[in-house]
Amino acid sequence: MLSIKKYAAIDIGSNAVRLLISNIIEQKGKPVQFKKNSLVRVPIRLGADVFIKNKISKENTARILDTMLAFKLLMKSHKVVKYKACATSAMRESDNGSKVVAAVLEHAGISIDVINGEEEAAIIAATDLNKFIDPNKIYLYVDVGGGSTEFTVIDHGKQLASRSFKIGTVRLLNDMVKKETWKELEAWIGVNAKHYDKIEVIGSGGNINKIFKISGKAIGKPLTYFYMTSYYNTLQSYSYEERITELDLNQDRADVIIPAMRIYMSAMKWSGAKNIYVPKIGLADGIIKSIYYDTVSSNTQ
Repeated sequence: MLSIKKYAAIDIGSNAVRLLISNIIEQKGKPVQFKKNSLVRVPIRLGADVFIKNKISKENTARILDTMLAFKLLMKSHKVVKYKACATSAMRESDNGSKVVAAVLEHAGISIDVINGEEEAAIIAATDLNKFIDPNKIYLYVDVGGGSTEFTVIDHGKQLASRSFKIGTVRLLNDMVKKETWKELEAWIGVNAKHYDKIEVIGSGGNINKIFKISGKAIGKPLTYFYMTSYYNTLQSYSYEERITELDLNQDRADVIIPAMRIYMSAMKWSGAKNIYVPKIGLADGIIKSIYYDTVSSNTQ
């Protein structure tokens, strides 16, 4: 007996807002399958408001309301049966975040959970990593966002340590990450990851996905630290405009991709990892899994 139903995850990040719709495929005697059906990304840079002025602007509030209403209609068209909407550091740190959440509920009928860094790290780490990792290896999982980055150490398939740091691409663009925060991250990696003889990094987030696509590497093959530093230097040799016109990057990717690379490369350097694997998973995937396994409360359409 085959059963297919659709779940949706809404990820309201500091750089972009995403709607992921997935098919949940259940068949007797077989493990459940999670298959991506549709992904919509809208580059509303909430972090640019919040990390500088501590509040979401009227313009971006209006954009969020329109986007959430559009997402509501898309979920209805797709016949989504359950969904979960999560907002991360920008909404969490804004003075008017609760007002925006209330306005979205009234305008679009979508209930938003504002989650903290530890919850975010836990949801991301709950993604089906076993499909992508070697159970006999040790990994440092790095999920780079606009406002924060989540780090998880995975030893032979088990999560040993997890932490969220306020180091994100939008924060770095606006020069809002203190040296102490970088030192704190380096110390955390030193304590939790550096003592392993051999460790690999797993990277998730839109920027590393883009870098991997540009590399032309086959799925499952890693990017080397040498490739990362080489491409980082290439990106820096182009102006913002040239990255859009000559390197074919979207305007909302062309600026944040450099600070994103800095975070991934720092994680590789401080952990001693020579390779970074890119399985194309993130918070939205984790939300879908957590709805299915009932680890978070979800909403029905």
